[in-house]
Amino acid sequence: MTDIEKLRALLPHWIEHNQEHAAEFGRWADKANAAGHPEAADAIRRAAQEMSQSNEKLQAALDNLGGPIEVEHHHHHHPH
Repeated sequence: MTDIEKLRALLPHWIEHNQEHAAEFGRWADKANAAGHPEAADAIRRAAQEMSQSNEKLQAALDNLGGPIEVEHHHHHHPH
């Protein structure tokens, strides 16, 4: 597998992983807000928005490389 093929396999994983994190950030922002820390909640929400913007850039890179490539791979989950 070439480096570009590997990148075409990795980028979708990174994008999905970032989406999961952004959703988790939103849940924790709600908790911070409920606990009386609206400024912290706003900062966490901004980080989630920036992660979404990063995903747009990663998607543009993936599109430029020809889109995702199917590879045999194992699924793994990152502990949080």
